[in-house]
Amino acid sequence: MRLGIDIGGTKTAVVVLDEAGDVVVTTTGASGRGPDDVLARAVALSRHAVAGLGDGESVTSVGVCVPGLVDRAAGVVRHAVNLDVDELDLRHGVSDALGLVPEVDNDVKAAALAAYAQVGSGTGESLGYLNAGTGLAAAVVHADGVVRGPGGVAGEIGHIPVGGDVLCACGQTGCLETVASGSALRRMWPGDRDWMAAVADGDAAAAEVVRALASGLSLAVQVLVVASGADRVVASGGLTRAGQPLLDAVRAEQRRRAAESPFLAAMQLDTRVSFLDPHVPWAAVGAALLGATPYDDGRVRR
Repeated sequence: MRLGIDIGGTKTAVVVLDEAGDVVVTTTGASGRGPDDVLARAVALSRHAVAGLGDGESVTSVGVCVPGLVDRAAGVVRHAVNLDVDELDLRHGVSDALGLVPEVDNDVKAAALAAYAQVGSGTGESLGYLNAGTGLAAAVVHADGVVRGPGGVAGEIGHIPVGGDVLCACGQTGCLETVASGSALRRMWPGDRDWMAAVADGDAAAAEVVRALASGLSLAVQVLVVASGADRVVASGGLTRAGQPLLDAVRAEQRRRAAESPFLAAMQLDTRVSFLDPHVPWAAVGAALLGATPYDDGRVRR
């Protein structure tokens, strides 16, 4: 059995995969804030998940993923700003608590690995993965592995300034994350009212939120394709739970921009992007796959 722990900016998800790669246990809970609380809540959820296994079943590997810059060799995450973490040694913390030494990676890169295993493996195409959760980040996977860049920074497109006066959690102003993420949605649509239900009811303010988010996500797809050469882009994360209406709005925005630019028209971005099943805990599954492929040269391999 493989244990996968996804410490997200809002919630922590833990899964157990059997040897066939199927999810047999899933549990979720709120993520902690600050290094000690983040670790404690992840450990508690992991113990709860393991307790749900049947007699004679045991976990043989562990993988952990988390937002921020991850040193895979050391198992340390730094600058996880959405968790109030400057630095956290996950490898030693999880190992001391659970008795198994985990593999540690960035959450988006782990989710990209899981997505590639399901929708990209064997196609020969490179797959861009866009995570629109609390923040916004991306990863690119091809047959040789996940693209990392210096210090694992490849894919942090959410912190590319694109204009505007909204302060980002990273300390910059006008980042892409401020217009295409769950935090952007909460800023534009405060309160508990269902924004997609409001869209269906013809609410003009809700329709403007969809337009703004679709514009931001369309730009994120464009940045990812232009910068990485990804053949396809799949998106997941809390924002994509809006489903087909938001995806349709993204594609419509891409077609609108393409009509004004031969450069964009040639890329046919609206045919390249799709949303993944929002009910699959992609990052947690990817973390479990990480645990089964120990770190050696910095690449993630299936």
